[in-house]
Amino acid sequence: MPVVTLNYSSLQKLIGKVSKKQISELLPFLGLDIESEENNQVRVEYSPNRPDYSTDIGIALGLQGLLGIKTGAVKLKVKKSKDYSIKVNSDVSKIRPYVTAIVAKNGKIDSKILEQFIQMQEDLHMGIGRKRKKSSIGIHDLDKISFPLTYTATNRSTKFIPLKSQNENSVSQIIENTDVGRDYGHILGNSSKVPMIFDAKGETVSLPPIINAAITTITTKTKNLFVEVTGINKEDAEDMLSVVATILQSAGFSLESVNISGSKNSSPKFEPRKITISSKLVNQTLGLNLSNSKIVSSLKKSRLDATVKGTKIVCTIPPYRFDIFGPMDLVEETALGYGIQNLEPILSPSQTIGQMNPISLQLKSLNQIMIGLGYLEALNSSLTSKKVLYEMTNRIASKTISVLDSKSQEHTILRDSILPGLLENLSRNIHESYPQKLFETGTIFLPNNPIDEKISFAAISAHKEANFSEIKSILQSLLKIGFNLKIETKTFDHETFQKGKTASILIQGKQVGIIGEISSKTIENYKIRVPVVGFEINLSGLIFD
Repeated sequence: MPVVTLNYSSLQKLIGKVSKKQISELLPFLGLDIESEENNQVRVEYSPNRPDYSTDIGIALGLQGLLGIKTGAVKLKVKKSKDYSIKVNSDVSKIRPYVTAIVAKNGKIDSKILEQFIQMQEDLHMGIGRKRKKSSIGIHDLDKISFPLTYTATNRSTKFIPLKSQNENSVSQIIENTDVGRDYGHILGNSSKVPMIFDAKGETVSLPPIINAAITTITTKTKNLFVEVTGINKEDAEDMLSVVATILQSAGFSLESVNISGSKNSSPKFEPRKITISSKLVNQTLGLNLSNSKIVSSLKKSRLDATVKGTKIVCTIPPYRFDIFGPMDLVEETALGYGIQNLEPILSPSQTIGQMNPISLQLKSLNQIMIGLGYLEALNSSLTSKKVLYEMTNRIASKTISVLDSKSQEHTILRDSILPGLLENLSRNIHESYPQKLFETGTIFLPNNPIDEKISFAAISAHKEANFSEIKSILQSLLKIGFNLKIETKTFDHETFQKGKTASILIQGKQVGIIGEISSKTIENYKIRVPVVGFEINLSGLIFD
């Protein structure tokens, strides 16, 4: 989790009339964990989905709301300008297709604010930017740039002086010889062309997502800023820009628009969203009896806007609050605005003695047996990707259960098998010593109405001598020791396994799984260097209903 160091005196100046004690007591109610306090400083840990909390300015906005000093949403005031524009050429469409930007003028930057701007930039890169792969940000000295700008693709031989350097280097040299180039150059792939932003004089402004040009470096003497965000997704780029714009405006800068045109790009609109919520949901979830007007005032204390329309409450979400997805998020915001400290715990009307679920006891027994057999337990996400689940295992993706509007390219579908996740674990540990033996118990999901959820158990063994007999003996021992069950195997074909060395698993004539040697093609797909054997069985209906 990211950490930011705050100065109590700076917060008091930003918030208004408030004591150090009040700030210290309220910080946890913003969802911030206090790591340490020393003299006039406090270190707090914040959630990556709230990058506006990466600066004391963003935290001051939240505290102002809880204290009732300033409530309601922070509205961005962007003056329309014809002085600033970016033309996007079509040649970037297959590399890094989107760019968005804003101008911030007449602000004051001291060393502390400059440090926090840099920290905010890096936190945005690591969070919503997914280590700059999805989106990255560049903050520049506006007065060093001549407009209009051009966002285009250029050769790797193009030279400029990069940030924190005095020497001119080619793009290839920057990628190969600098720390930031080695860290992020891979994002551009092997293309002979790279995306760059040039100004009207042909000067390089930025090589996204890697580094800015030295000429646009911001210092404590900088008064006017140009902020650009590039990425592979327009929405993510604009989300990132909205955070920076909100912080800059709150820091005293005035905002002006940048006209962006060409190749499916357009100027950012910074439009708020609206979500409707009912008081019934709020009160049932929180165990309260709040009126509509009290819910509205609580939401405003969380720096959102809300109005009552009939029996419903319409909440307006500012663009930088992209962490809010639906009504349950607004219930949480209501609780924060109402005051977590004001919620009174009550005893449940039903007094019962808890005990471990019988299914959990059976699964625990399986796990202990596998550990005794020399296997290590893995725990993978139920959400995975088509590449891991199907393409790498040579399976055909017939019916999948996909996540709507997924913010991730790596976690888009629910798994229908555990084995691919274990193979991916092996692929990430090819430099470790062998043998590597893993198992996992977890839920798989099958298309139906409603969705079928089954408990599955899988294990794999990877080493030079791995073979069918080895993994079959492990499965026999597991079920014999654990549940006194006897298995039979029958020759079977499966895309993931080696033909002729694969079998279905039968218990009392019923097929419950598959076992065998993983095919050489699958092993090659995962770049695993030794033979692999494995099995997967469906426990639902086998050892429990």
